[in-house]
Amino acid sequence: MPRHAPVGPCAIKLVGTIVLTVFPACFASALETHNAIAQAAPALSAIIATPTETCRPSPVAPRALYLRGTFNTWGAIEKQRFNYACNRFELVATLTGTHTFKVGDEEWSKDADFGANAPAPGKPWLLIPKGRDITYTFHGTHRIVLNMPPTDSPTLSIDTCPPPPLGDTTLFLRGSMNNWTAQDSFAFTYSCDAYYLNTKLNGYHEFNIADAAWSSGNTLGSPAGGPATAKFNEALPIAKSSSTIDVGNLTFEFGAEQTLRVAFAGGRPLLTVGAKSFADPNDQVITDPLALSLRHDSRNLAHKTPFGAVPAGTTVKFGLTAQPGVKSVTLVMEKRRLEGNQDVLEYTAAARIPLIRSKQSDHDRWTTEFVFKDVSVYGYYFEAVIGDRTFVYQNNGQSIFWTREKGSNGLGLVADAPTTAKAIRRFRHTVYARDFNVPAWARDVVYYYIFPDRFRNGDAKNDQRPDVDSYQDKGIEFHRNWLDKPWKPGTGDGSDDVYSNDFFGGDIAGIIDKLDYIAELGANTLYMTPLFRASSNHKYDTADFKNIDPHFGTNAEFEKLTAEAHKRGIRVIPDTSLNHVGSDSIYFDRYGKYKTKGAFEGAKVRRDSPYASWFSFDESQSDPNRQFKGWVGVLDLPELDKASKTYRDFAYGAPDSVMKRWLDRGADGWRMDVAPWVPDDFWREWRMAIKRHKPDALTVAETWFDASKYFLGDTFDSTMNYIFRNTVLDYAGGGNARQLYPNLELIREVYPQQSLYALMNLLSGHDVARSLHIFGFESEATDIENVRVAKQRLRLAVFFQMIYPGSPVVYYGDEVGVTGGEDPYNRGSYPWADKGGNPDVTLMADFKKLIKMRKDHEVLRHGTLDAPVHIDDNVIVLVRRLGEVTAITATNNAATPKSVRFKLPADVSPSGFVDALSGAHTKTRNGELTISVPPLFGSLLVSR
Repeated sequence: MPRHAPVGPCAIKLVGTIVLTVFPACFASALETHNAIAQAAPALSAIIATPTETCRPSPVAPRALYLRGTFNTWGAIEKQRFNYACNRFELVATLTGTHTFKVGDEEWSKDADFGANAPAPGKPWLLIPKGRDITYTFHGTHRIVLNMPPTDSPTLSIDTCPPPPLGDTTLFLRGSMNNWTAQDSFAFTYSCDAYYLNTKLNGYHEFNIADAAWSSGNTLGSPAGGPATAKFNEALPIAKSSSTIDVGNLTFEFGAEQTLRVAFAGGRPLLTVGAKSFADPNDQVITDPLALSLRHDSRNLAHKTPFGAVPAGTTVKFGLTAQPGVKSVTLVMEKRRLEGNQDVLEYTAAARIPLIRSKQSDHDRWTTEFVFKDVSVYGYYFEAVIGDRTFVYQNNGQSIFWTREKGSNGLGLVADAPTTAKAIRRFRHTVYARDFNVPAWARDVVYYYIFPDRFRNGDAKNDQRPDVDSYQDKGIEFHRNWLDKPWKPGTGDGSDDVYSNDFFGGDIAGIIDKLDYIAELGANTLYMTPLFRASSNHKYDTADFKNIDPHFGTNAEFEKLTAEAHKRGIRVIPDTSLNHVGSDSIYFDRYGKYKTKGAFEGAKVRRDSPYASWFSFDESQSDPNRQFKGWVGVLDLPELDKASKTYRDFAYGAPDSVMKRWLDRGADGWRMDVAPWVPDDFWREWRMAIKRHKPDALTVAETWFDASKYFLGDTFDSTMNYIFRNTVLDYAGGGNARQLYPNLELIREVYPQQSLYALMNLLSGHDVARSLHIFGFESEATDIENVRVAKQRLRLAVFFQMIYPGSPVVYYGDEVGVTGGEDPYNRGSYPWADKGGNPDVTLMADFKKLIKMRKDHEVLRHGTLDAPVHIDDNVIVLVRRLGEVTAITATNNAATPKSVRFKLPADVSPSGFVDALSGAHTKTRNGELTISVPPLFGSLLVSR
């Protein structure tokens, strides 16, 4: 992706634990802001922890408290169960009429039976154990709060709740913590008077609050023209997006557990960020022993077989176990809507199938089966009736990197049946086309990933010239010193105030010069960010799809590159976006530079342009910036109308289309930028065109989340595996292996094998900080020891790349110790020695050694993969098998060696193994193996 800000430039940095109150400054004066805060103060005081307040465990745990009265025949029922958060119990309930009630647990225990000292009309009520009934007239939805201070008497208050100001709209925290996506784990819950979200984040993040579609009017952020600075417990004005007002990003320094609250006082939104204070009704505590005995593990063959993604027409058997006493169990099968980005998340009913009970020795086993006739992504869960209550057995609550839906599959969790099916976490199951094939060569790929302007300048004659060349209607900058850092406006580095207009002169000639270097490293596939003509240094703002940028070279030089690469056994995968073009392009021509007739030539709509049907224009707007749609609001990137027949023909349909033309010039496939923003039917037609033209071309999507829907056999072969990246970097950085590895187990289960073994398993890239930077090597000022440790953590991450299914990706310069933070510093130049650089040749030698290890052992590229045979906080042990060869891989993210003993699978027959790196021999004993795994690294044992 190019560099972009999803919704604007405004940012506010907050440090520490913050209570933040926000109004839209665009329509609220300072006095109005003050008054609105005052009006909201009573409600705020009820939910915000004070700076000195600390959270305590529930005083009656593990029991639950209930509102018990004449409205429920004094029963203890789930819909009137209090939720505990930090220091108090909360319940949002809808009740009408005059009722008497008390608060108690299921048994009316002495320490959990509260009433009033005497009937009183006022509130809050002072409660006492075994007190009298309370009488109250309810009239709608209410928040009922029970405060139980450790030293003072408990109190009860009741507030009337207004209806949700945004109706059925769900708001999400969308920002750098989740790639600006609408993820269920960052969804706000409306409770009585505001929208609430409990978070557990650390570090500095940019964000907005918006619905799944970034709808105008439902996006909250910083006022245009910011930034603003937030101070502890003070109001911070923000703006509400509309058709005429853009909003910018907010920033916050998160730490520990916190609650975000969005309220609407007088119609104006208020945001507070403070200590965790919300009693989330979704955080249920189930105490029913029968319900807790329910068990389904989607990766256990006794519960679901066959394992994982299956071709259409497959019969899958489902099982669930429980203690005797469950009345009935139903399998609920649903299909996911396959359309657009993951922001579109809907399921429709496919089947409801009763399970059949059979008695086992000490439990009941419930079973059924389902024939998956249709290609789709399915979701399923179970409904279990126990007594007079219905429970759902659903996916677990683990968050998956970048993915909206929570749950990593595997062992699920039981919950009360929710009031809306949207709240259910479905187990995911993929059904793909029987004829889905991925090029066989994909399993053996090791990518070398290049940002062309920064890799190598092989021809100074085509360098950019500041006195001649331009970026849109602005000037450009050129680095005379190849070892410069990329320039970033506003940092005091001496650059101008324009992003993406500084160039280093890297080109195709430079890549051709270094093909031998790439081959010697061990890479066999070259992936390059776009080479087409464009104004920027990143080239995602395409100006001409049919021609190489003249500063990179010529069309003939591209053909030479592919030919020379093929001589060395290196395939070439180019990159482009079919979602948008540049405003400074022959198709749009906002700045009137080209002889062709652009659709927005000179900032005016040209209906007579041959490209007019490629864009959607609104000529009723007087502001040129509002007459067209920029991708995610970025006006430099006019979004294409992918439904346009003439555009589809141009892109892939016609015999001389862009996609086919460059395949004919030697490309071996395509990596497609921002794939989720392009309609699925576009990709289906696109894939057919690509595969008919060149059947063994590899199709790769840029997706960051669970990409199951792209692996059904009708769109892509592979994707950039950001789930892998985050998992492995967090693990190599010292994260808990047990908590992280389920991310990889999910994709092992839901991705078809042919795609799993073709995934682009990257660690660094042009859209993310380099690995060494994440590991602590942040700049030249970093001390030697931290640099040493960071490089060792990188070795561990690369080792993991090489022993795991999929295609390892080396981002240019990582192999010689290049570091750099977020864009643009992740796009620094390669430190060639003949340019005065100082590449780390020792680190490069280790990269070569690890890549060779993968190449030498086919089992690492083609072998089976099961769940870990051993996993603890630090060590992950995997078994890979291919024919008669068995490989044991072990990684250790601790700073000390770890000795582990584990039992091998019963069908693993070798009695001895050889360490592929050290040559040491190890023998099994009684089907067990004991190995010592080196610190911050790994071991590969291959059967003898």
